[in-house]
Amino acid sequence: MTTISDYRDERLRKLSEIKNLGIDPYPAHSNRDTKISEILENFESLDQKEVTIAGRITAIRSFGKLAFVKIRDYFGEIQLFMKQSDDIKEGLLSVKTLKLLDLGDFIEATGLVGKSQTGEISVFTDAVRLLTKALRPLPGRDGFTNKEERYRRRYVDMNVNPEVRERLVRRSRFWQATRDFMNEHGFIEINTPILEHTTGGADAAPFVTHMDALDEDFYLRISQELPLKRLLGAGFEKVYDIGPRFRNEGVDDEHLPEHIAFESYAAFEDYRDGMDFYEEMIKYVAMKTWGTLQFTVGGFEIDLSQKWPRIKYADLIKQHFDIDVFNPDRAKIVQILKANNVEVKPNQADSRLIDNLWKLIRKESGGPFWLIEEPLSLSPLAKISPDNPLVTERFHPVIAGTEMGNGYSELNDPIDQLARFEEQQAMRDSGDDEAQMLDMDFVEMLEYGMPPACGWGNSERNFWLLEGVSGREAVPFPIIKRKTDN
Repeated sequence: MTTISDYRDERLRKLSEIKNLGIDPYPAHSNRDTKISEILENFESLDQKEVTIAGRITAIRSFGKLAFVKIRDYFGEIQLFMKQSDDIKEGLLSVKTLKLLDLGDFIEATGLVGKSQTGEISVFTDAVRLLTKALRPLPGRDGFTNKEERYRRRYVDMNVNPEVRERLVRRSRFWQATRDFMNEHGFIEINTPILEHTTGGADAAPFVTHMDALDEDFYLRISQELPLKRLLGAGFEKVYDIGPRFRNEGVDDEHLPEHIAFESYAAFEDYRDGMDFYEEMIKYVAMKTWGTLQFTVGGFEIDLSQKWPRIKYADLIKQHFDIDVFNPDRAKIVQILKANNVEVKPNQADSRLIDNLWKLIRKESGGPFWLIEEPLSLSPLAKISPDNPLVTERFHPVIAGTEMGNGYSELNDPIDQLARFEEQQAMRDSGDDEAQMLDMDFVEMLEYGMPPACGWGNSERNFWLLEGVSGREAVPFPIIKRKTDN
């Protein structure tokens, strides 16, 4: 049985022979002047014109004095029609030396555009220039289906499964559309720190690192929220940030410890303004990314084009489980959760248990709808509703069993904020490592004054969901346990 090592040894032998011919197998510069797609799309204007193209070899067929080589660049694939010639420039490979090339090598070819006898658009050339000698063969599509291997060698995966590469193009389009929408509405993008003395803005366990220069521990941010709101206190009125955040949690279809997230804040607006604005944004981004507002996700038929209803958190819990979130029966909640195979920890606060009830409802909810007015205990950074002091002006869009964002009327009362931070810190001290930390610098900023505002955040989970894939399928290099092959 031929092994990867055998293939590599053979290619190393060819590499040595190429060098003996005086050919540089890894030149620094390519002379490409035409993309393959330009030839395929504009054949009539380029017919019988000389072009220089470059790409990776995907097929080689040799017939004596003739050879057909297919190469692919990012934009397309085309055939090279090669014929033997005695007049070959130094540093090039001809039909005679074609055996030194392999599938996966990058080459450059200069020749005339035309069509073969079978009518296939081709570039006619006598010789090619080697740009990169590949020492390992690309596996066939059928032989590269193991998920772990695909994630570990993503650069191979994208060659074998080009749809993965196209997905990343849509991912880029998704974030560009987000930026375009925000910029068009007067927002300014400002990148905020990733290393923080105190991390907050979400319920999540942080990663910890150490900075030698200051001899202090820092947290990798779990959210961009608190720095962006400091900017509101600094006088900005519309700000946002798109960048990585880190949460030291498990890996599943909806969660990656490192992922890209978006957060934005608008002064002098509240959560009702936010729901109108971000519903429009989500629709805009969906159209720009996929060209449709209709999706089939996880068995749900989703139509984003409608006006999304607004449903209160407490009403949903009462309707589904007959639980009053403001006067909860803990024993009954625990019984319901255990019956649904949800783990219940001894030190979990009632608010966390109630939120697990919501998650059971969410899994069966197609949406889209806005979940609004979560209890105060679940929203330490949101304003209390003037209509009901037990709930906050918080909102989530729910689509296909997933919360696709989080927003609220921002809390700007420093006394209230300090009290909530202290409550969260007490939960943290009692063993809840996802409760938020007491951030006195943020409280101090509020004491200088921050205007009323609406804040919003969503992660790239929105992209994963509407793309219909797991998180690890939708990022370029997913986190996976280290493994090396000697």
